[in-house]
Amino acid sequence: MSVSEQTTRAKLYTISAPSGAGKTSLVSALIDSTQQVRVSVSHTTRAMRPGEQDGVNYHFVSHDAFKSMLTEQAFLEHAEVFGNYYGTSREWVEQTLNAGDDVILEIDWQGAQQIKKLMPETLAIFIMPPSQATLRERLTNRGQDDKAVIDKRMAEAVSEMSHYEQGDFLVINDDFNTALADLQAILRSSRLALEPQKQRHQDLLKDLLS
Repeated sequence: MSVSEQTTRAKLYTISAPSGAGKTSLVSALIDSTQQVRVSVSHTTRAMRPGEQDGVNYHFVSHDAFKSMLTEQAFLEHAEVFGNYYGTSREWVEQTLNAGDDVILEIDWQGAQQIKKLMPETLAIFIMPPSQATLRERLTNRGQDDKAVIDKRMAEAVSEMSHYEQGDFLVINDDFNTALADLQAILRSSRLALEPQKQRHQDLLKDLLS
C-alpha cells in the first residue's frame, strides 16, 4: 500500500523553520514526550560531522548511492543544498504510518511543498522565532560562525520565513515550553479528529449505537 493510498489513522507532519528557530530541539522534546510519533531520518551525501551517528542524525550515503535511490524513486522528496543531497525515504515513511505511528519530517518549505502535493492530507507546521533580533542572537551564541556567515544565514532565514503561509499551523518559539505545548496540542487535536477516532473506537461506537 502506497503512502498516497494508506488509510491508517496515523498522520504525517512536516515541520519547517529557519536555522536558529529551535526546530531540532523542539522536535526532539516532542518525540520524547509523545507516544506513537517518530521523526524521519533523512539520507544525505554530506560528510558526517563530529558527534553525529549514521542512522541517528542522518543516513550517510555516497553520491552514487543517492543517485541510484533517485532512479529507483526511493524518496518522497529530495533537495540539493550547498552541493549535497538530502532525501526522505518513501519506504520508511510508508511502513511507519501503516504501523500506526505518526511521522514528522523536518524539512524546508520546498520539501514540505513536495510532500503536500503527494499527500494533501499532510499537516504542515511552521516554527518562527519571536523576532529577527532574537534569531540573530541565537545564531551568534552558537559561536560557530563569523559575522559574514551569520549575515548570510539571516538572509536565508528571512527567505525561508517568507513562506510561512504555506503551513497549516504556525508556532512562535519565544518560550520553549510554550512552543512545545503548542506542538503537543497540534498532534493531540489531530488525533481527536473524527476519522481517526472512528477507526480507533470502532467497537465502542458499534456498541453504543446498537
